[in-house]
Amino acid sequence: MTESYEKAAAEESKSPDTIKTEILEAMEYAYRSKRDIHITIEQPEYTSVCPMTGLPDMGCITIEYVPAETIVELKSLKYYLLQYRNVGIFYENIVNRILDDLVSVLSPKNMTIIGDFTARGGITTTVTASFEG
Repeated sequence: MTESYEKAAAEESKSPDTIKTEILEAMEYAYRSKRDIHITIEQPEYTSVCPMTGLPDMGCITIEYVPAETIVELKSLKYYLLQYRNVGIFYENIVNRILDDLVSVLSPKNMTIIGDFTARGGITTTVTASFEG
């Protein structure tokens, strides 16, 4: 019974291909010619779906970066991350996908994405991916 439920739940999850990067908006960083800044953004209520079981995955996504010309508009980032809610995707792919998408939109000097996922079966997982421009 449990296996058939997990299979049905996994089949109902969306593909990572449904994530739209055009939702992300870049804004000009007005002080770019004066100084570098370090930006840290946390989304402590991140959710997606395990592609194997269809069960929810939850955690905190932390975005740390030094902008070059642009910064991310936070409302667009919120809507971008909300798209993952019903997407079946592994932890390792989540942080790499978010990193690739944000780097392509912002072209930062450097960026790190940290996924700190809540315990499942007594195991916690933290995944980190970085970009150096």
